[in-house]
Amino acid sequence: MLVDRNVNVLIPLCPDVFATLCMALGSVPRHIDSRGSHAIQPAQKAFSMTAKASPTSAAAPAERPEPPAAVAHDRMANAIRALAMDAVEQAKSGHPGLPMGAADIATVLFTRFLKFDPADPTWPDRDRFVLSAGHGSMLIYALLYLLGYESVSLDDIKNFRKLNYRTPGHPENFVTAGIETTTGPLGQGIANAVGFAIAERHLAAEFGDIVDHKTYVLASDGDLMEGVSQEAIALAGHLKLNRLIVLFDDNGISIDGALSLSDSVDQVKRFESAGWNASRVDGHDAGAITAAIEKAQKSDRPTLIACKTRIGYGAPTKAGSEKAHGSPLGADEIAGARKNLGWTYAPFEIPSDILSAWRAAGERSKSVHADWNKKLAAFDKRAEFERRMRGDLPKQALADAVKSVKQTLAATPKDIATRSASEFALESLVLAVPEMVGGSADLTGSNNTRTKSMKAMSASDFSGRFIHYGIREHGMAAAMNGMALHGGIIPYSGTFLVFADYCRPSIRLAALMGERVIHVMTHDSIGLGEDGPTHQPVEHLAALRAIPNLLVFRPCDVVETLECWQLALEAKDRPSVIALTRQNLPQLRKTLDEQNRCTAGAYEISAANGNADVSIFATGSEVSIAVEAQKLLAAKHVAARVVSVPSFELLMQAPEAARRAAIGDAKVKVGVEAAVRQGWDAIIGSDGAFVGMSSFGASAPYKDLYKHFGITPDAVADAALKKLD
Repeated sequence: MLVDRNVNVLIPLCPDVFATLCMALGSVPRHIDSRGSHAIQPAQKAFSMTAKASPTSAAAPAERPEPPAAVAHDRMANAIRALAMDAVEQAKSGHPGLPMGAADIATVLFTRFLKFDPADPTWPDRDRFVLSAGHGSMLIYALLYLLGYESVSLDDIKNFRKLNYRTPGHPENFVTAGIETTTGPLGQGIANAVGFAIAERHLAAEFGDIVDHKTYVLASDGDLMEGVSQEAIALAGHLKLNRLIVLFDDNGISIDGALSLSDSVDQVKRFESAGWNASRVDGHDAGAITAAIEKAQKSDRPTLIACKTRIGYGAPTKAGSEKAHGSPLGADEIAGARKNLGWTYAPFEIPSDILSAWRAAGERSKSVHADWNKKLAAFDKRAEFERRMRGDLPKQALADAVKSVKQTLAATPKDIATRSASEFALESLVLAVPEMVGGSADLTGSNNTRTKSMKAMSASDFSGRFIHYGIREHGMAAAMNGMALHGGIIPYSGTFLVFADYCRPSIRLAALMGERVIHVMTHDSIGLGEDGPTHQPVEHLAALRAIPNLLVFRPCDVVETLECWQLALEAKDRPSVIALTRQNLPQLRKTLDEQNRCTAGAYEISAANGNADVSIFATGSEVSIAVEAQKLLAAKHVAARVVSVPSFELLMQAPEAARRAAIGDAKVKVGVEAAVRQGWDAIIGSDGAFVGMSSFGASAPYKDLYKHFGITPDAVADAALKKLD
């Protein structure tokens, strides 16, 4: 072993290196213990840099007390195990098996490799650690407490899974500082991590070595069984994201029992086939884990390290079985585990020497952080970098771009599909907001998400601002979450609205986390025509509107499309879906209006001639149908007003007076949307008329479909007249 005084680590050396050093000193070892203790010591007075010293280390302060004896790796790892089993036992709920099994992996990673600073959990150039196996949350909570993060106290750990404590059942980044992303739904974390790695490479291409960090993932068997993981690892391999390192907790156990009941995939070969480096190590051998991570850090590709572990490590009868996975071990099993691990301390008690060693590990990157701050202070692009990392928009540039486009549209109206309107808006928006990074799930020409100025991102050039995600909608949505979480990027992408079902788990998590992620979803109704009901969304708008904190926009023309884009960009703490048409629509707003009228969620786009007897509410492509119906009613001496409703969510969150003004007090209310009625009663009431869909669509030209399903001006006018009668 060598002692790296700077990082306080006893470093295992491979036999050849150790023999060479001993020969240089005139002696040859008789035995090398490859499982040598990977121990941590509190910082020394003197600075000593060895050949194996961390590249992120620097001299320790001169005035420090003499350290106690070295703390062995096993004792440090057992602190994680003890906190995990005690917390789960006290909560009577949770997953002790993963933290106990993966404690050795985590101890090596956090004490030897990870670059972080507990005093500044949002340091932009920290390494990112993603616990993809979020059910094992006590692993990260134990680490945060032991390393000295203020966000997790021992009291929080004692109150694991209880209301108003910072240790929820699964890690939530908006609750606990030090958590990079909210995980629990398996596969999401590893897919988020691909987004983190993309963001790091893209920002490094633009800002240079002020961005220079890695992304580490701890993933479980379940993560790798979920389909989203395949989409994610294929994209990562294709882009050669070599700063992405996945540590696979290969314990061979799932809830039902042995993994062999349901799976026989060779994960190493699987990852290799996707363009990754992949290897297997003993997940309880600190030296082997260290060597594997060191090798991964030098790779030109992403790396999987399959760490063979024993779930519930130390438990006398439940270790290595599903019984250690998702329920408390029980008092007798915990007593046996304490005996097996040599852990003689009371529940939640961490000996002072072990805690000191962990806290010293938490100090390991402080000098690197200080050096980085100095570099940032002298950086000529500092203001722009900090603006992007804060998530602040270039407000004046955005406002100028929106104004310019509106002026163009007022001078030269465009009767185009809203997907084309989106592209028209993006031509100006992406120039004004350089942090926008677009993409598409192999539908670029249909979604219109790539502008003329956007270069494609590739493994050889990460400066590009457009990502070809391939046919990987779920992986795309999850990666965009990771990009947004990383900071410095506003991700957007495109697919068909019907494929929102493939993206939904990631969209839901973006809403839960409050991340600005923008989904352009085109072909938004039966208006797509001949592709038929498999591709015609009917229930999707209602399903998306049901997700809390998600903005769903359905603009009616080119002007509203621009305004919806502006609102999506300005929504810093929530994701957006912009639903767009395939078919052309008339530009209804032809005069210059610098106000963003979509901000209200709903507004009167065509007033009644006198007091309105009827209010017709519509979204998207049906607003022009409502305007035609208004004319038919006027011919019958019925005064009707038309209200465009580009966003239910913005309407519902508006002050009550504003909502009442938009909805009005007309005797009859009619809703029009080429989708199901669900959600509309909040606007038109349960006694309001609705013209829309109540079944799946069909394959035919879109004009024929609108007639077939009765979504026409005549049908809208007739519905209003029947209610009046």
